Amino acid sequence: MQRPSWDQYFMDITRLVATRSTCLRRQVGAILVKDRNILATGYNGVPSGISHCEAAGCLREKLNVPSGERHELCRGLHAEQNAIIQAARHGINIDGSTLYCTTMPCIICTKMLINAGITTVIYAEGYADELAREMIAETGIKVIHFTSATERQSA
Repeated sequence: MQRPSWDQYFMDITRLVATRSTCLRRQVGAILVKDRNILATGYNGVPSGISHCEAAGCLREKLNVPSGERHELCRGLHAEQNAIIQAARHGINIDGSTLYCTTMPCIICTKMLINAGITTVIYAEGYADELAREMIAETGIKVIHFTSATERQSA
């Protein structure tokens, strides 16, 4: 039996975390990892105690908001935001950690990741947010698009 690489292992976990998402449009999972230990997880969905979009309806669909635009017009939080919040609630230092995410972070999440001290972002799918790409390029944050080819190289 061949064991998965660490990157494959953590990306597989982000996909499992995404299955908890309550978003009707896109299921996203994120985990924060340091020294091969999972510090926090997050998936996209509404804040605790708020009606899920399944019951309340999707505000973005109602307003016809395209993907990658007007992030504030949504009842939910992004997976990356929820991972950062989970770490903060439990007093976990995420400075110097790696974010594994099923989707490349948007501009709002990118700004949070920069200020949280995240050093690496490993993502599976792209996201239509040019400003996020521009801002993260200005930082020292390493960004890796995880693909099967990436898996073969990192194994």
